Amino acid sequence: MWCSQYPWNLILPYALIAVIAYLMGGVNGAIITSRVFYRKDIRDFGSGNAGLTNFHRVFGVRFVALVVAIDILKTALPVIFAGWFMGLSGRGVEGSAFAGFFAMLGHAYPPYYSFRGGKTVLAAGTAVWFIDWRVAVIVWLFFALVVLLTRYVSLGSVLAGVAYPVAMAALGSNRGPGALVMVILSSVLLIFRHKENIKRLIKGNESKIKI
Repeated sequence: MWCSQYPWNLILPYALIAVIAYLMGGVNGAIITSRVFYRKDIRDFGSGNAGLTNFHRVFGVRFVALVVAIDILKTALPVIFAGWFMGLSGRGVEGSAFAGFFAMLGHAYPPYYSFRGGKTVLAAGTAVWFIDWRVAVIVWLFFALVVLLTRYVSLGSVLAGVAYPVAMAALGSNRGPGALVMVILSSVLLIFRHKENIKRLIKGNESKIKI
C-alpha cells in the first residue's frame, strides 16, 4: 500500500494543510455576494445551490466576476501554499492535490454556512491549474465542449470530473500514487455533489443554459 510508505513526520504537515484548505474552501463567493449586495441567500433561490451557475441564473451577470474571484482565490491560495510547502520534501504535486480536495470539501460543506455549500466545480477547476496545467487544459476543454454541445453545465461538470483523474493518470505517471488518489477523491466528491443533477439528467428535466 502506498500509504504505508509515508513517514510519520508528514502527518502533522498534511493535517495542517487539510485544516487550512478546508477552512479557506468554506468561504463561498456566491453566498457572500448575494448577502452583501442583494440581502438574500442564494441557497433560498433557484436550485438552492450555493454556486456560480445558480447565482448567475438567479441574479444575472452583475457581480458574477466577484463570485468567481472569491472562489478562485479561496482555492488557489491553499493549493499554492501546499504545493510550495510539500515541495520542500519532493511532494509538491501531491501537496497541491491534497489541498485541492480539502478546499473542495470546504466549498461543499462550509462550516460557516451550516455546511450547505456548492458543488465544487469552480474549486476543482481552479485547483487543477496548480496541480498540472496540461491536465487543466484537457479538463476545461472537455467541459466547454460538452456544455457547448448539450447546453448542460451539470453534464459538462460531471464528465470533466471523470476526465480529471483519467488525464492525471495519463500525464502524471511520475508523480506517485498519492497525488492520483487525492485527484480520484476530488472527482468522486464532485460527482457526488451532482447526484440530484444526474437524476434530473436521466429523467430529462435538467435545466439548460442559453448559448
